Amino acid sequence: MKIHYYLGWFNDFFPEDLGRVLQEDITDRKSLAMISSNPFLDEDVGAAERSWLDQAGIMFDDYHLINYHVQKEDAQTILQNASAIFLLGGNTLKQNEFLIDYELSDFIKKSRAVVMGASAGAINMSSRWLCSKKFGYPVEKSSLYEGIGLDNFSVLSHFDLENNMELVQDELSALSEEINIYASNKDCAVRVKGGNIDILGNVYLISHSKIQKLDETL
Repeated sequence: MKIHYYLGWFNDFFPEDLGRVLQEDITDRKSLAMISSNPFLDEDVGAAERSWLDQAGIMFDDYHLINYHVQKEDAQTILQNASAIFLLGGNTLKQNEFLIDYELSDFIKKSRAVVMGASAGAINMSSRWLCSKKFGYPVEKSSLYEGIGLDNFSVLSHFDLENNMELVQDELSALSEEINIYASNKDCAVRVKGGNIDILGNVYLISHSKIQKLDETL
């Protein structure tokens, strides 16, 4: 059964309920593969995300950071052998480019590992996402990007949603006519397990140009 976690950002640690379900879902803890969103850097990359897992008592025998300092074939092998995969937060565009450059998406889709993504990582796990100046991207023209496509929906993660509800609804209206969009900010999670979708924190569904707050199920 494939399990995917689309996470926002956590200033401190995972909420207790999220830590509990992650404990239950990640039973194999031989290796964690972390995919960088700033793939030219090594130092302190993934420190925050790893601290969240540590605090929840989820430790692995081996940790691998996948970036340009790792050979492409080695990166693919690490993913094939990973117990869990974590797409790190940071620069969504750089991570998207790296996933394409290293041809990692198919390996992630075929993996039986639990796949997690925080912020940028969650966005790149989704089917498609909108790269817009209004969302803080350094672009003049909005355009759609293909994500890994683990599930057939889009994600807007770690954006100041509560203070920009009209902007978000307007900007994502066209895409929401095609696929559902899950929008969240901090301390949130969307879990997909065996086709079922669970919600933790303040998560909104944008569908057919309408936006609604979803009930928590975790």
